[in-house]
Amino acid sequence: MADHAPGGNGLRAALSTLDGPLRFLLLSSFLIPLGSFMVLPFMSVFLHERLGMGLGTVGVVLAVASLVQFSGGIVGGALADRIGLRRTMLWALVIRTAGFVGLLAALRWPPLAVGALVLTCCGAALYLPANKAYLVHGVDEERRPAFLSAGNAALNAGMAVGPLIAGPFVLTTPGWLFVAVTALFVLVTAGHARLPVANAEAEQGPGSGGRGLLAGVAVLPFAANALAFYLYFHFQHFLAVYAVERASSSFYSVVLLLCFALVIVVQPLASGLIRRMPYATALGVGFAGLASGMAVLVVGTRPALLAGGALITLGDIVLFLKNDLEALRRSPRSDAVVFGQQRLAAGLGACASGVLGGQVYDLTSRAGSTGWFWLLAAAQCLLLPPLLSALRTREDDGQRHPTLTTTKEH
Repeated sequence: MADHAPGGNGLRAALSTLDGPLRFLLLSSFLIPLGSFMVLPFMSVFLHERLGMGLGTVGVVLAVASLVQFSGGIVGGALADRIGLRRTMLWALVIRTAGFVGLLAALRWPPLAVGALVLTCCGAALYLPANKAYLVHGVDEERRPAFLSAGNAALNAGMAVGPLIAGPFVLTTPGWLFVAVTALFVLVTAGHARLPVANAEAEQGPGSGGRGLLAGVAVLPFAANALAFYLYFHFQHFLAVYAVERASSSFYSVVLLLCFALVIVVQPLASGLIRRMPYATALGVGFAGLASGMAVLVVGTRPALLAGGALITLGDIVLFLKNDLEALRRSPRSDAVVFGQQRLAAGLGACASGVLGGQVYDLTSRAGSTGWFWLLAAAQCLLLPPLLSALRTREDDGQRHPTLTTTKEH
């Protein structure tokens, strides 16, 4: 079987089965974050310096936008379950394109910027569950990790390249930048309109519309994903201020590029190993990676920042992919709904990290020792995951005595 071939051979064997539509979808998985990250990482600066918003207002706007983008995925999954994967992706791209048009219009009427930003995040929330479900539609369980990790690699590549392209232009000539991004999204949307229907029955709407958004949720992967994002986003939210104080903004960019590169290279190569790894082992390895990375960051030197970022990224590579694979395996719901539920878990975790982590970072900063922030985060990486064992026992008991059908909806 492909996954059992050594390293890259198994990956190449799995990806060699990609047909034209799926190759286009992987290209889109690069182009969409490329266009988005030519704009979105600079929104705090754009809203504050170009449009004159106060930093407090900017913070609230970005918090709402992030929550919508992550947690709204559960709505995207339910919509895909009703109207189909291709139609959902098309509507999502139309909404996102309209958001970038709104950002262009905001150069003349600034109040439009907030609505436009939220609109782009709504489009992202609707798109990703359908995108992932289309990518693995009809794919056997052994090839799913390779397909999902290839999509994640393309996503991270776009996220890494976008800011590098847009950095010199976002404040000097944002109008032309927004025009270019809008044109890119128009082309990608037109390409999606030519995709074949993944499931004719799904395009007409299956008969599962009466089920709740969280019905059939795989409790352990949902909780593990929320916890993983909660802990990981301590790094995502607060490394910037910590690293810039001890190195420079340029060196912080180097750390981010290293993290992106690891996801792009390592996750596809390790996807077969992660699939075969027992779930309990994967959780242990992943959370240990997060804990060790947080502990290394305490040192505060440039090598420590690079090493800590690398360890944390390797931990999240295992956790994020394995949680998705386990949710797909354990839930009776359609793939799109499962991915939407996992996005909700990610949004809840990221939001909790911003709220609670921000308070802790502020306390340690005022005490004059932000290294304690990373030690406390590392301690949580070790102390909180054992709480998942109770959920694991409960779900295992539920699987031994099932009370609902385990037939996968499509």
